[in-house]
Amino acid sequence: MPPRQRLSPADRRAQLLAVGARMFAARPYEDVLMDDIAQQAGVSRALLYRHFPSKHALFAAVYQQAADRLLAETKLDPTDSLVGQLVQGMDIHLDYFVANRHAVLAANRVLAGDPVIQTIMTGELDALRARLLAVLPLADESARRTVSAVLKSWLVFVQILVVDWLTEQTCSRTELRDICVGAVLGALRPLLPADLVPNWPQLAAGRAGA
Repeated sequence: MPPRQRLSPADRRAQLLAVGARMFAARPYEDVLMDDIAQQAGVSRALLYRHFPSKHALFAAVYQQAADRLLAETKLDPTDSLVGQLVQGMDIHLDYFVANRHAVLAANRVLAGDPVIQTIMTGELDALRARLLAVLPLADESARRTVSAVLKSWLVFVQILVVDWLTEQTCSRTELRDICVGAVLGALRPLLPADLVPNWPQLAAGRAGA
């Protein structure tokens, strides 16, 4: 065990979260042991449990931190094109999902239905939907409600599709991203006052060939 460093409670919690994030990313959820996390962090098992009473509590804190960071990095710029904003958001999330495959699969498979994890996921999806609604040109409140429902369904579609892709990669990462972007563009086109991306299929083909 590495020599223990004297840290403030906040700094110790941050250190344990960082170690937990690395281990949950590197191993399947069931293979991550609290004893191993304590050893990697250079702390006693008792100190680890003082901050996080269970592996589930540590994982939930790691996943909440990741969701907060992803939202912070997903800054939709209303001056950018709709496609540019969607591609930027998808790229940020896919980068995280690929780098943290085990953690994502744990949240969506091993812990599927867990109320704490589901609350974190729902909060992130609701925040993303609100940001997308804020940059779309919507005619009135009725259109806003309809688009909101479409975005809610699309975000769940993306979540399921990406989790399946992490299990079995049946297409390239770029193809996966463009499938997700194309799906929401196709769903939104009848609901927006103007076609914001009339040449979307050609844009996607151009990026794939670049």
